[in-house]
Parts: sequence; structure tokens; C-alpha cells
Amino acid sequence: MKNLVLPYGDKELTVRIPARNLLAYATPRAVAPCPDPAAEIRRALEHPIGAPRLGDAARGAKSVVILADDLTRQTPSHIIIPILLDELNRANIQDAQISVLIALGTHRPMTPEEINAHFGSAVTSRVRVINSPWQDSAQLADLGATPNGTPIQIARRAVDADFLIGLGSIVPHHISGYSAGAKIVQPGISGAATTGATHLFSTRTRRSYLGLVESPVRAEMETIADRVGLGTILNGVLDARGRLVQAFYGDVRRAFRAGVARSRQVYGVEIPGQADIVIAGSHPCDIEFWQAHKSLYPADLAVKDGGTVIVVTPCPEGVAVTHREMLEFTALDADTILARINDGTLRDVVSGALALAWAKMRQRAHIYLVSDGISSDDARALAFTPFASVDDALADAFKRHGDDARVIVLTHAPDMLPILPG
Repeated sequence: MKNLVLPYGDKELTVRIPARNLLAYATPRAVAPCPDPAAEIRRALEHPIGAPRLGDAARGAKSVVILADDLTRQTPSHIIIPILLDELNRANIQDAQISVLIALGTHRPMTPEEINAHFGSAVTSRVRVINSPWQDSAQLADLGATPNGTPIQIARRAVDADFLIGLGSIVPHHISGYSAGAKIVQPGISGAATTGATHLFSTRTRRSYLGLVESPVRAEMETIADRVGLGTILNGVLDARGRLVQAFYGDVRRAFRAGVARSRQVYGVEIPGQADIVIAGSHPCDIEFWQAHKSLYPADLAVKDGGTVIVVTPCPEGVAVTHREMLEFTALDADTILARINDGTLRDVVSGALALAWAKMRQRAHIYLVSDGISSDDARALAFTPFASVDDALADAFKRHGDDARVIVLTHAPDMLPILPG
């Protein structure tokens, strides 16, 4: 037997698999983190990619807004933002002219305690840190629509700012190919109508854009970021433990794509082929299934048609704090979900788009769920089969696929890009 370690929240699980059945134990590539994250951030600022230096770009601005990830991401904002503030101060922009807007997407707001812990007193003692108001139409600016018809509703604080800079960490992502870049605007600081449109845009055509740099969705996000006025980003590539490997500062498109190349070296993992059974750990997206579902898309690449995916996730906040109503329709088939979106009876298009992607995946694979935070009833409402343990789920999967079934384990599935031969 092979005893394999799977991260699970703040602890680890041991998964036991017969050696003859194990096709791959895949984990992000071990890379050396930079020895001094602050020095690496300063290096990136001193060597901008396709853009002026920050002080020159922001000089003369009366108001600056820094767009930053929420607690569902590992971006080291507590290190990055104080350095940005110092650089802006040298350009004669004072702390009182600067604010941080938390890019929630459609996640729940962060609490004051979470804000202090996530950003640190070196940030919260100097500038205002505010949750993006995606649920408050009065605080959203209507910027019309993209050529594709996506409504552009964006946090007014960002639209009214003289200068915007976006932060983020670059990992593979099922909707936008990779996270970060223009994604800090859409869905980061967008209203639900904008986010619903781009999410649906992605799932109408395929189950996932995971690992694709150029896609219609990325182009749409960059169009929206252009309309808002985001001209500058500072993105990082982290290792599997959340430590900074390399930082990239500059133009939204050019700096992001330079970072993607490095991210692929860390999170792209070669596997020898598809397996009958894929065990997908949700770390580091462990808080709720709204994040943990990202485990499905790398598993989708790694599993055979008709195979079984076992998602292993703690989810202490359950399925979704802000999209609990999705349990009413996630078990429907793909055609029914899409029809209800199209005729307006399914109004939460953001969660509808995700439910559509899950339904398409269920057409080709069985999905099992092992979770301490999601009840068996909720798991079934998601149209997943619940199990009390990985061992129980694996035993059932072997019954389904036979004693010779091959298994792949993805330790950090949400941030991984399985790469098949050829």
C-alpha cells in the first residue's frame, strides 16, 4: 500500500492506495521561494513590464485605489501594499488619498477582524480597506456594455479613482484560464450581472478554459478592465505553501502573461494519462464549496470518460454563504439549467453558470464528495454522492471500476494544471 498525504484545511489526511493501482501522485512542483519577498516586490517595481514605473504612472493622481484579493486567495497583500504605499508617497501621493478595495467577486464581505488579519496593521493603520459593494447597486457605476453584450457594472470607488493598480496571484483557473491580471476587476469589483454574464459566457461553449492563456473570456475581462481604467498590475506567482516565488509589475496584459509562463512551471504537472479514479484535494480553496469546486476542473482533465472524481474538502462554511439558493437547482441536467437561465426563471446567473459547468462534468464522470462541512443532504442536492471518508469513497469507486482501476491523486487540485502526454 502507498500512504499518501493530502492537505485538508489546517491538517492532513493519509490516503492509502494499492501501489499497483497508483498512476500518479501529483502535486505542484517544488520550487525555491524568493528569500526576501519584500526585495522581490521592489525588484519588480523597479523593472516594469511594458509600463512606466509606479511613481511616474501615478504622479498627479488625487485618488488612488489598490484592488486586492480577499481571504480566499493567498496573495501576500500584507507585504505588497505597504511597499506600494511608500512608493506612492514618494510620488507625493499621501495615504489619505489612497484606499484598498477588496475584490470580493460575489463572495461574502470580509469582517473587520478578517481584514486586520489578512492585510495587517501596516496596511489598516495607514489607509481605508473596504469591501467591494457587489450587492449594492447604488455603489456601482454603469459603464454600458462590451461589444459582446456583457453589462459593465463596477464599484464606483474604482471608476472614480484617478489611478488604479490591481494585485493578484497567478494560478490556473477554470473560467479565465489563469487567475489575476484583469480578473481583479471582473469579477473582482464587478456587480453580479457582470460576473454572471462572463461566467455564463465561459460555460456555454465548454466545461473549462483551465490553463488557456488566450480565450474569449480573458479578452472580455481585459475589455472590461480597459473600460474601468486599470492600467497597472502587480501579480505574484506563489509556491504550494503560499510563499512568493516571483513578482511581475507593469502593463495589465504584458505583465500578466509574463507571470503566466512562470505559473505554468510551478502548477503545470505532467501525468502519464487519464485515470479511472481521481482524488482531488481542495487545498488551498477550503473555506466553502464555492471555492472548493475549483477542484473539479483539473480532475476533469485527469479522469477518463465514465470515471469517478472524489473531491476531498473541509468546507467549514458549507456550500456557499452568498449563493445558498443554488442547492435548489444544481442537481438539474445541463439543458434544464441553461433553459432556466435563458428564460429568466433562474435569476442567480453566477451560480447558474457554475451549476451548468458541474452538470456538464457529471455527463462524463461520477462525482463523490468527502467533506466534514457539507451535509449528506447538501451533497446530494449538488448531485454528488457523499461519503464519510476517502477510504469509503475509494472502496466504492473500486467496486464501480474494478480491482485494476488506476488512480491519480491531485493534492492541490484547485491550483493545478494536469498536462497529458502529447
